[in-house]
Amino acid sequence: MAAIAQQRLFLAASASRCAGRRLKPSRIAAPCRAAVGGGVRTAPSPSSGSGSPGLRLHDLEWVDPRVVAVPRKEDAAAEAAKLRAVAEAAADRAEMHDIIGRQRDNWNHLLLHSTNSLALAASVMAALAPAAPSMVALKASAGALLATAAVTMAAVNKIQPSQLAEEQRNATRLWRQLERDVRATLELAPPTKADVQDAMDRVLALDAAYPLPLLPGMLEKFPKTVEPTRWWPKKKQQQQQRAAVSRSSSFGSRRRPRATSGNGWTPELEEEMRGILRVLKTKDEHQYVSFGSMVLNINKRLAVAGPALAGTAAVAAAFIGAGEAGAWASGAAVLGGALAAAVNTMEHGGQAGMVFELCRNCAGFYRKIQEEIEANLGEADVDRRDDGEVFETKVALQLGRSLSELKQFRAMASPSFKDEDVKDFAGKLF
Repeated sequence: MAAIAQQRLFLAASASRCAGRRLKPSRIAAPCRAAVGGGVRTAPSPSSGSGSPGLRLHDLEWVDPRVVAVPRKEDAAAEAAKLRAVAEAAADRAEMHDIIGRQRDNWNHLLLHSTNSLALAASVMAALAPAAPSMVALKASAGALLATAAVTMAAVNKIQPSQLAEEQRNATRLWRQLERDVRATLELAPPTKADVQDAMDRVLALDAAYPLPLLPGMLEKFPKTVEPTRWWPKKKQQQQQRAAVSRSSSFGSRRRPRATSGNGWTPELEEEMRGILRVLKTKDEHQYVSFGSMVLNINKRLAVAGPALAGTAAVAAAFIGAGEAGAWASGAAVLGGALAAAVNTMEHGGQAGMVFELCRNCAGFYRKIQEEIEANLGEADVDRRDDGEVFETKVALQLGRSLSELKQFRAMASPSFKDEDVKDFAGKLF
């Protein structure tokens, strides 16, 4: 019995020593191919006649070549430093856009009131000039003020301060979102080169979508065609993914029972996403693009009418007191100045440029959701997609709907469902 007890103590001590040892990184093997040719393939034994004194690495045939090498600690530290630099740049950009946005919003208010004051004061002088002893002085003052108002209106209409302020407000929100995403990536796992490249692409896309300088580099305020704003990078396989969405899904054309596997994706969820994608294209994005085009046309006419009326009034003020033309010149100057102030108030007081930019941003928001859905549906391997349940929740939150409300869009994915029959919008948030 004493011998058995000593043997047990010896085995326990040996097991504890083995458990305390750590495997070296070079000893970690790749996944084993258990079955090759219908059986288990093993390495040749030392006594197999090969002359090998022991097990050699090139005798093994179970190393999977698809295994990706684990990045070194030095590489992970370098990528983490790069991502921290991106996060700091994003925070700095957000602060810059916030400050400049407030400044340009102040421009809109100050220039609006200053220009209206110039036009209205000139109108009063033009009305008093014919009966005043100092008619020449009043006439010259009215003409100078109206000319100044015309030039100021033309300059303000060119830069559209209310639209600039809206650009900076949206850019501030997006830069802060990018900073949060980068810092979350740093906290979750060691970053890779792909994470750094993705963050850099997002930085460049945001810089292009919302530039800081006025001239040159300012976005076109009166474009020929209205396009949704794009602040996310384009993917190389985007066109291929869009083409794949129109073809058969990865689950096949036949109906399959609801499965718990497949990364959370089921045929019902695919139909739901296809229906949402169709409604977003035909209703939500189209609505904001159409409304943005209407606002753009109105803004163009107001931008031309304001300086034109003020310039006409300035010319009319020069003829005050000049014989027969002086009778109607005073009235024309007064009427032109008053109408110029009214048009300027409608354009910049109503912030037509801001409304147009808001429409473009909303259309871009829905375009981004479309591309995210297309990217997931276009991926044939469901394991490489985003988690289906998480993605569905994300889309529901972006659209301002509950998960149960999204199920109504399954019927809209059918080819027999016509676009004219789509009555409801996909998004409730905007």
